[in-house]
Amino acid sequence: MPFTIALSGLNAASADLSVTANNVANVNTNGFKESRAQFAEVFAVGTQSVSSSAAGSGVKLAAIAQQFTQGNIDFTDNALDLAIGGEGFFVLSDNGARSYTRAGAFGVDNNGYVVNSQGARLQAYPYAGGGLFNTGTPNDLQLSTGANPPSATTRATLGINLPADASPPPNAVFDATDPTSFNHTTSVTIYDSLGAAHTATVYFIKDAAPNTWNTEVQIDGNPVAGATQITFAGDGSLQTPAGGQMALAAYNPGTGASDISMSMDFADATQFGDNFGVNSLSQDGFTTGRLTGVSVDAEGVVFARFTNGQSTSLGKLAMANFANPQGLQQLGDTAWGESFQSGDALLGEAGTASFGSIQSGALEASNVDLTAQLVQMITAQRNFQANAQMISTADTVTQTVINIR
Repeated sequence: MPFTIALSGLNAASADLSVTANNVANVNTNGFKESRAQFAEVFAVGTQSVSSSAAGSGVKLAAIAQQFTQGNIDFTDNALDLAIGGEGFFVLSDNGARSYTRAGAFGVDNNGYVVNSQGARLQAYPYAGGGLFNTGTPNDLQLSTGANPPSATTRATLGINLPADASPPPNAVFDATDPTSFNHTTSVTIYDSLGAAHTATVYFIKDAAPNTWNTEVQIDGNPVAGATQITFAGDGSLQTPAGGQMALAAYNPGTGASDISMSMDFADATQFGDNFGVNSLSQDGFTTGRLTGVSVDAEGVVFARFTNGQSTSLGKLAMANFANPQGLQQLGDTAWGESFQSGDALLGEAGTASFGSIQSGALEASNVDLTAQLVQMITAQRNFQANAQMISTADTVTQTVINIR
């Protein structure tokens, strides 16, 4: 009997060493969760024959439990390196088979899908427009490989100051090539419906009437009808046009694009006793853009950035959690599958309910404490040696009994 008990101890110590060795081997594996061997006593006595003098029958490996504690966050230079700060798992799909992981080292395949090193596709809720997402069923997250379409300019905003002490120009007949026919000028780049750039130039001409300025607008050197007077109140604030809006006549850019129909917004224009100045200058159009990169915010929203300065929401990362994470089935490659013991996956969004936040440009390191594992290795080794010594002692006792004459 002592042989069997000691042998069970050897097996238990060997299993403990195997678990410890696996933990140590994965100390640098991103998203890895250390395991802990759990043991239970073997007591070979039936419930109808309980005896206070019965000895136990050894030990058995009851379970190898994963420890889903938070690993350290290591920062990287890759926007698609993602770490979860808190609870939850990334959701992956491999030809429809779902798995779950904490290892967030993702890249892009030749079709633009965001995948891990095994080719499993990251799941996200599709963008529904208006800042909303379809949180019904997550889909494969795919980066846009096409161009970001252009948008024609519809409004240019000019925050300017015109000098209150200005005098009318010497030449009363406006000529864009004659600087003596206007006081000041500024220009802004605008775009047509095909994304082609054009230059809109605004000329400011002081009128003889107090606090009054005339304007002339040209696009690519061609006059555009609709320019009007600008008048100011006695405190230097804009008085007309109403609301600062100056609608221009439609302009044919001659590129095959639709006519440019836009307005000039002078709501922030002033007339103070200072030099002419352009305090702000903007417009709402943009040219065609090519994908330059992606970014992911703390709530898991994935944005595509384009060369035209625009960004587009591609989706929102799907997160999963479980009633009993330790019941998950290990699949290898730092991935898990749901099981009866874990319960069904509870899908949600980062930063809500029990789900942690997303850190882009970072990876969650292994949660293995190397020092603790080395101590555990020594303990398991001592246990193994003690059980081996027990077998040796039992053998000596048995041999003594055999030698009795």
